[in-house]
Amino acid sequence: MPKALVPLAQGCEELEAVTIIDLLRRANIEVVTAGLTSEPVTASRSVVIVPDMTLEKAVLLDDLDMIVLPGGLPGADNLGDSPLLVETLKRFASEGRFVAAICAAPRVLAKTGLLDGRRATAYPGFINGDDFPNISFTGASVEIDGNVITSRGPGTAMDFALTLIEQLTDRKTRNTVEAGLVR
Repeated sequence: MPKALVPLAQGCEELEAVTIIDLLRRANIEVVTAGLTSEPVTASRSVVIVPDMTLEKAVLLDDLDMIVLPGGLPGADNLGDSPLLVETLKRFASEGRFVAAICAAPRVLAKTGLLDGRRATAYPGFINGDDFPNISFTGASVEIDGNVITSRGPGTAMDFALTLIEQLTDRKTRNTVEAGLVR
């Protein structure tokens, strides 16, 4: 069974976080949510999410296939300020495991150099080519470049999560989950 880690930081975008968690679980993908601290996470619109464990414990799991960063502010900035998360993202990328981010969170990947030489997308206007000239920003709803997957924002969260499902499993599983959503 594939396994994904969804780090949660104070001020994350709850629509993105919950959509990712929910849809991956519908696809029988094991999802581990991890807080930067042991406290419940208060998302950007005051929804409180209780992570499964701390990031410190989650990074010790050796069977993770993907890390998915929800966006939102200041959530994405808080994720980027975590040296442990940044180190883990770099390790995953170097090992060929999936690294994914949506909305403001692709900026975390950009700042770590994980998007250099790649196609990516993010929340409109949030990351620009002047600051990151080695990244090709496409403006697509979802962008896949090798083991890195990015998406634009809350409105693309469902497409993003379905893409993650397809990458971790197969097209049939994605289609089954999508059909159950009655889109």
